[in-house]
Amino acid sequence: MSHSLSLSAPILHPRALLTPAETREMDQAASLNIEDLMVNAGTMAARIIRQNYKPLKILVACGPGNNGGDGLVLASILKNQGWPVSVTLLKSEPSSYLTKKMLAKWDDPIIPFVPEEAKRFDLVIDALFGAGMNRALPHIVEKFLEAAKRRIAIDLPSGVEGETGLFMGKVAPCEMSICFVRPRPAHYLSPALKICGKIKCADIAMPTSALKAVSPHIWHNDPSLWQLPTQHFDDHKYKRGVVSLVGGKDMPGAAHLSAAAARRVGAGMVRIVTSPEEAPYYRIGSAGLIIDDDLDTSLEDPRREVWICGPGLPHQKAGNVLKKLLDKRKSIIADAGALSWAAGDLSRLKGVKVITPHAGEFARLFPLGDKTRLKAAISAAKELDSVIVLKGEDTIIAAPDGRVAINSHASTALATAGTGDVLTGVIGALLSGGMHPWEASCAAVWIHGQAGQMAAKEYGGWPLAEDVVTFLGKSRHVAEQKMKKQ
Repeated sequence: MSHSLSLSAPILHPRALLTPAETREMDQAASLNIEDLMVNAGTMAARIIRQNYKPLKILVACGPGNNGGDGLVLASILKNQGWPVSVTLLKSEPSSYLTKKMLAKWDDPIIPFVPEEAKRFDLVIDALFGAGMNRALPHIVEKFLEAAKRRIAIDLPSGVEGETGLFMGKVAPCEMSICFVRPRPAHYLSPALKICGKIKCADIAMPTSALKAVSPHIWHNDPSLWQLPTQHFDDHKYKRGVVSLVGGKDMPGAAHLSAAAARRVGAGMVRIVTSPEEAPYYRIGSAGLIIDDDLDTSLEDPRREVWICGPGLPHQKAGNVLKKLLDKRKSIIADAGALSWAAGDLSRLKGVKVITPHAGEFARLFPLGDKTRLKAAISAAKELDSVIVLKGEDTIIAAPDGRVAINSHASTALATAGTGDVLTGVIGALLSGGMHPWEASCAAVWIHGQAGQMAAKEYGGWPLAEDVVTFLGKSRHVAEQKMKKQ
C-alpha cells in the first residue's frame, strides 16, 4: 500500500518555498493588484515589528525597487503610530513606479545613506534588495548595514541569493526576516539560514489566481508533506514491513544502529544477514533482531523487499552485496560503504531507491563544479534516478522528478558517529511500510531530527546515537499528532 500526499494543490501548499523566479511569476499574475499588495506587505511588516519590539529609534533603508516601496509603507505606518522612524534611500530616484509613489507620500527629510547615520539608530530595517538580487552587493551597502547596531530584513538580508542561500558579498546578520506569501528557499539553506534570524511570513491577501499561477517544486520539510502509515486492527509484522541489512565483521555497530532504528520507528521485522563466521558478532545483540547467515537464500524471500546496504561494510564487500541486491531488483537504501564503492563510477548505483551521502561522500560521487548544494542535489537525483538525501545542517531531500524538501528540523546534537546509520534505518522502516521513497526520506529526516532534539534535551545536549534511537517511537508519535492537525 502506498502512503502519499499530493502537493499539486490548487493553491500554494503552506510549506511551499518560492524561488525568486516563481515570486516574479506570481507578482506578474497579480499585476492588477500590485499596489494594494505593496500596501498590505508594508502594513503586515509594521504589525510584525510592533508585535516583537517596543518603540525604538528606527531607520528604514529603502532600495530602488518594490522592496523599498514595502519599506516606505511600513515606515509611514510606524510613524503615524508614534514611533520615531526615519527613512534613507540607496538611490534618490527609485526605479519602481510604485516605490516613487510611496516616496511621494513621505514628507519628512530623507536621511543620508552613509554608515555614520546607520550607527545613530537603534534598529535598521533592510528594505534594500530582497530575494531578487542577483549581482554583487555594492560596497556602500555592505558598509552601511555593517554599521547598524541591529537589523531586520524585509524578505531576505540584502546580498543573499533567494534560491540558493549563497552570499553575494559581505552580508550583515539580521535578528528577523519578514517575508510575504511564502518564505524563500534561502531562508532555510546554509549559509543564509545562519543570518536570517527569526523568519516571520505574512499573508498579504495575494489573489487566488496569482497563487494558482505558480507551481513550486521546493518545500520546507514538515509532517504536512507526507502521510505516515498508521496502525490498524489487522496489522501483522509482514504488513508493517520487513527491513533487511547486510552486516560486516569490522563495524557491526553500524548495522546494529540501523536495525535498532528501523525496529524502534515501526518496522514489523528487521533481519541482519551476514556470513556464518560473522554471525556470532550479531547474535549477542537484541533478542528481537533476527540474524541470517545466507544472503542468497534471504534474497529469494519475496517478503524481504527493502534492503539497506552499506553501514559498517568495507566498500568492496558493500559493492559485492549491492550487485546482488540490484540483480534481484530489491528496493535499496545505499549508504556508507556502498557509496564509497561507487565513487568514480556512478553507474554502480543505478537502480537504488535512496542514497544518503554526507557532503564528502556526495562530492566524491557528484563533483560540485560551480553548482550549489541545492542545484547539485537536484541534478544528482535526476542523473541517478534516485532520491538523494544530502545530509547536513540544511539536509536536502531531492527526488528524480524535481521535487525538493529542505529540512531545518534537527539538532546539532546529531553531529556524532552513528546517527547517519540511525537515519538510514528510519528510511528503511518507512519505505517497507509502503511510503514513496521521497516521502519516506522526508519523513525519516524529520523524525530523526525530532528524536535528536528530544535526546539532546534528555542528555544535556550530548546524546549518543543509541540515545537518539530510544526516542524514535516518541518522535514518530509527534509527527503523527502534527499530521492530524493539518
